[in-house]
Amino acid sequence: MQSRLGSEWGRPPRPTTKALGDAAEALALSHLQAAGLELVARNVRSPGRGGGEVDLVMREPDGTLVFVEVRQRSRSDFGGAAASVTVAKQRRIVFAARHMLARMRQIPPCRFDVVAVDGPGHINWIKGAFDATGYN
Repeated sequence: MQSRLGSEWGRPPRPTTKALGDAAEALALSHLQAAGLELVARNVRSPGRGGGEVDLVMREPDGTLVFVEVRQRSRSDFGGAAASVTVAKQRRIVFAARHMLARMRQIPPCRFDVVAVDGPGHINWIKGAFDATGYN
């Protein structure tokens, strides 16, 4: 007997949250590359418990390193995808970015962006969505 989530009812199985997130990340990457940014790294993690992760690290043509958080929501209730980047999430992103920067010889100008995907094909790229000030 198949799960009721799947083809038993004539529908394909619903995609997992991870699959939806991966699709949003791929869409964001394509959008940023079309705007002239170059991919540096994906899914940069900081070590240890409570560490953070940066979804995409991109480089602007002027050399600015851009740490990108990709958020996806199917509905815009409660402020949508962009509003889901809480202060706690920002702190973890900054922590992961600092971990990456600590391994570099020279630290370039940096920026923290959010790419919010609200529903199919609706992308909102928020440049400079937050900064590292106050996150030690």
